[in-house]
This record gives sequence, structure tokens and C-alpha cells, in this order.
Amino acid sequence: MKGKAFAEWLGVAIPMVQAPMAGVQDSQLALAVSRAGGLGSIPCGMLSKNDIVTEIERFKAASDKPFNLNFFCHQELPFDAERHAQWRQQLSGYFERFDIDESTFGNKASRLPFSDEIADAIAPYSPSVVSFHFGLPDESLLAKVKGWGAKVFSSATTVEEAIWLEQNGCDAVILQGVEAGGHRGMFLTADLSTQLPIFELLQAVSTRVSLPLIAAGGIATREDVVRAFDLGASAVQIGTAFLLCDEAKTSALHRQALKSAKANHTEITNIFSGRPARGIVNGAMSGLGSVREDAPYFPYASIEMGPLRAAAEKRGSDEFTPLWSGMNNGHCKETSAADITHALMGIHD
Repeated sequence: MKGKAFAEWLGVAIPMVQAPMAGVQDSQLALAVSRAGGLGSIPCGMLSKNDIVTEIERFKAASDKPFNLNFFCHQELPFDAERHAQWRQQLSGYFERFDIDESTFGNKASRLPFSDEIADAIAPYSPSVVSFHFGLPDESLLAKVKGWGAKVFSSATTVEEAIWLEQNGCDAVILQGVEAGGHRGMFLTADLSTQLPIFELLQAVSTRVSLPLIAAGGIATREDVVRAFDLGASAVQIGTAFLLCDEAKTSALHRQALKSAKANHTEITNIFSGRPARGIVNGAMSGLGSVREDAPYFPYASIEMGPLRAAAEKRGSDEFTPLWSGMNNGHCKETSAADITHALMGIHD
């Protein structure tokens, strides 16, 4: 399915998906990209059921265009008290420095997987696309989503994951190259050595999977977009390029980091959430190491990192802030999302 046909299939003007970026955007960015012709996405993985409904209603009040709702579908693990106790020992010096009382932490996860309760809440709004990270929900939940007529997308980081998604009911596969910012969509492997650059991954998957492929990761220029289409992508998914745009909710500290020299150095880390994610290297990653075998399981790592982040940010420091960013962040611009969308897609007003 070529780019134009893919856009028509989605009911949008151009074959671009705005990457859902929890923590740095809401429906305002989704609306802006939608109005510019692409598929706007609302990240729902860190929102309550009521907040998800609020964001949907804000979008629909302003537009009748298609939109994408994005969810995590990880397997929920129990809180591991022993693992957290050992991890807190590693962090004890930081807690002392910021005068943080560990007894106030609790044991609740900050990110919940897609559920029947959430599905029932969003069903009346008939989202055009529902996308997932970390695989797909169970068969009954997936059947419920498809029963609304929604198209289902999910992320793959390897050939094997892309094949699995095709065999298990996906309508299109988002290929996430190793360059991508934020959480890796890995679900069949935890081995970071399996992660490929986007164009290499696209070439490897295009001969094995017949579904539409959406190229994501490191796509930041018009030339990148053209190359992705030449290699068989039906669409591109763009995230990092929007981080400095007018409609993003990227924090002042995060924006400052993106505009600084340290933006040149990104790494994959698991210390902020418990799962691998790419961000700009900061104090926590330098001091603790970017990937730790003893880090708490996803998503419980935020129990310790959340208070440290809040305390550091009060002092104007991004030492414990997850500065999610793709590798190719040098093209971020402080302009409108529409300008960025049109430039990437070669649209001239």
C-alpha cells in the first residue's frame, strides 16, 4: 500500500502519523497535526479513564477528523518489595541529598495496561485507530476494539515482532528503529543487541510482512521521509521533531536540554521506568549507568525516580528528568506543528 493509498485508507490527507508521546503532549498536538493533514495521536498510557475521555472530547469538539489513541499493553507484574529495597540502597545517597523520606513512596504503578474498563470508556467515541506498545492486548480485548471498526496498529522492533503482529490481528505495523526516542516497543525480546536502525529494519521486514509498514525512529528531514517511502514504508511516524513545537507540552527543562550541546548524546536507559527507552543523557544516567539489571520492573521504577525528579526540578535541575528524545534531534524547531508537518511531507503553501 503506497503512501497516498495508505492516507486514503486512514481517511487523512498525508501518510504521516504523529507519534504519541506521553508526558510531553496532549490533544492539542494531535489536533494540530490532524489539521495539517496527518493522523494525530493521543497518548493514553499515563492517563486515567476519565482523563482519556476528556482528551477525546476535546479533540472531537474541535475536529471531525480521524485520530489515534495509543495504549500500553504490558503484562502487569506484582510489586517486588525485595527488589525495591535493594534499589533504594543504591539510591540512598540521592535520597539523603534531597531530604526524601522513603516511607512515603507506596507501591502503585504509574502506567496501567489497556483494559476492559478503558475499552468500555472509549467505545462510544469510535476511534479510527487504536495503537499499542509492547505487543497486543489479549484476544477478547482486541476483538472488542476491532468490533468498533477501529484499525489496530502496534510497534515492532524486530522482524520477529513484525511477523507476530501480522499473525495476531494487527492492521499495520509501526517499525521502531533503534534511533527512536522514548520507550522501545520490545515485547518478544529484552535483548537490546537485536535493535536495528530504521532503514535496515524496514528493508528486513518489507520482504517478510505484507501489512502496511509505518517507519519510525530518526526520521527528521524531508530526505529521511523520501528514503523511508523508497524502501517500502506506507507512512512515517514522527515524534522527536515535534518536541519543541508550539503545541507540545514539553517542559522548560526538557526544551533547554534539547537546545543544548548535550542533546547530541542520547542513550537507551531503563532506570526511569524499568523498560528500555531512549533519552538525552543526564545526571542520573551518568551516575547510575543507563542500563541496570537491578532496576525495578516496569513501570514501578518511577516510584523512586518520581520523587527524585520532583526534588531536582524544584532546584532547576534535570538530573532525574527523563529527557526522552530520538538520536536525530538536531532538526527540532520552535515553530508550529503544521509547519513541521508540511516541511517533512514536502508540502509548500
